[in-house]
Amino acid sequence: MKIRKGDVVEVIAGNDRGKRASVMEVDPRRNQLVIEGINQVYKHLRRDRRNPQGGRLQKEAPVDASNVLLVCSRCDRGVRVGYRTRDDGTKVRICRQCEAELG
Repeated sequence: MKIRKGDVVEVIAGNDRGKRASVMEVDPRRNQLVIEGINQVYKHLRRDRRNPQGGRLQKEAPVDASNVLLVCSRCDRGVRVGYRTRDDGTKVRICRQCEAELG
């Protein structure tokens, strides 16, 4: 998966299209991301001793990784990601538009 925890991404599909936020969790097996403030859902809580009134808890639900693009700091827009190997043998992510290294 080309997106990591802490990256800033732009949503390209769904109700939150066009919004930018940072990635909180990554699940590479299911190809899903949890993004701060994106895809908010309500979890209804049953009344119990700890929560005598019950209520609704708002939280972020996972989003498929195909619905987001990584934001390039130089281009300042969502871009596709490629890889390049440096001379010292380390592998780095690059922006496909401007060839800049990404985080």
